[in-house]
Amino acid sequence: MNAEIYICGQTFDKVPLPVPGEYEDCTFHHCDFSGQDLSKFRFTDCNFNGCNLSLVTCNNTVFQNIRFKDCKMLGIRFDTCSQFGISFSFEDCQLQHSSFYKMKNDTPH
Repeated sequence: MNAEIYICGQTFDKVPLPVPGEYEDCTFHHCDFSGQDLSKFRFTDCNFNGCNLSLVTCNNTVFQNIRFKDCKMLGIRFDTCSQFGISFSFEDCQLQHSSFYKMKNDTPH
């Protein structure tokens, strides 16, 4: 990852895969990242709304305080993401065939 790429507070609407780097407080609307490689990207305090992330590769991808809403997320291996500080929520998302193997669920009961 190019440590010089840092993007904060931007909204992306129907854009192709962004440049690898760190994205903080960004919103992605209706973006199609299906089948793309998000390895080593870093997402902090971001929202994904109506995006297609099916079959993305996310080796060492950082997801900290991420909200996925109305997203298609088929076949994602979340167990290969960076586990340090990992935190995300899903609302009305399609998560079939995605893997959370050996991940800890801290949701209160």
